[in-house]
Amino acid sequence: MTLVLRDATDGVGAITLNRPEQMNALTVALGGELEQAILELGDDPGVNVVVIRGAGGNFCAGGDFNEVESLRASGPEALRPLFEAFQRACDAIARVQVPVIAAVEGVAMAGGFELMQASDIVLVSDDAKIADNHIKFGMIPGGGSTQRLSRLVGRQEALGLLLSGDRLSGVDAVRRGLAYRSFPQAEFAGGVQGFVADLAGRRREAVVSIKRLVYTGLGAPLPSGLEHEIDCVVDHICGGVGQNGATAFRQRGTS
Repeated sequence: MTLVLRDATDGVGAITLNRPEQMNALTVALGGELEQAILELGDDPGVNVVVIRGAGGNFCAGGDFNEVESLRASGPEALRPLFEAFQRACDAIARVQVPVIAAVEGVAMAGGFELMQASDIVLVSDDAKIADNHIKFGMIPGGGSTQRLSRLVGRQEALGLLLSGDRLSGVDAVRRGLAYRSFPQAEFAGGVQGFVADLAGRRREAVVSIKRLVYTGLGAPLPSGLEHEIDCVVDHICGGVGQNGATAFRQRGTS
């Protein structure tokens, strides 16, 4: 069985976690396939945007409990690859050229929530069930929550969510800055499709440059980030890549 399905059509790279009977729970093998799919589609010159979904109406329920127990019984060296494989998959999102969108419906718990946090943009259904619920089982996160969540929502909010295990809806996730937009469940598929189609139709060079500038800026002082932005926009326009866009912008301003 293929654990991660992939396809590329009309500028959209589609990735589907494909363990619906297990609510797309994470395994070592799934983590490896997910990383490979992200790297292949995210740097494909024919792809402008990548979308990650879960099969069967759920995004991802986190780590597969049966595999965790089996690996634990074999010791730390057997268990560690589960978390390393998932970490590499999450890290791949920042490394690829185009934006990676998480389309989240149903359950997104533990590792599923952590995959959301690693994604560039998150779109959710209003009634999604989202939480880092490790604490409720006496566990700690292993897929990035203790590091990414505070960077997304601040220290107090992150600690509150991690230490309570509180469940969020899609609406809650948008309000807390954990998702960009939510849709009623009946409109979710169409809403995601429309957003993704718009992004897929953008000039690829501009999309890639904006993502790269945001990521490099996060790790640099503001003055150097602003200077780098000017370098990039001048090169973009004078290099001819943005010439048509600049002309269209000027014409719009005079119309």
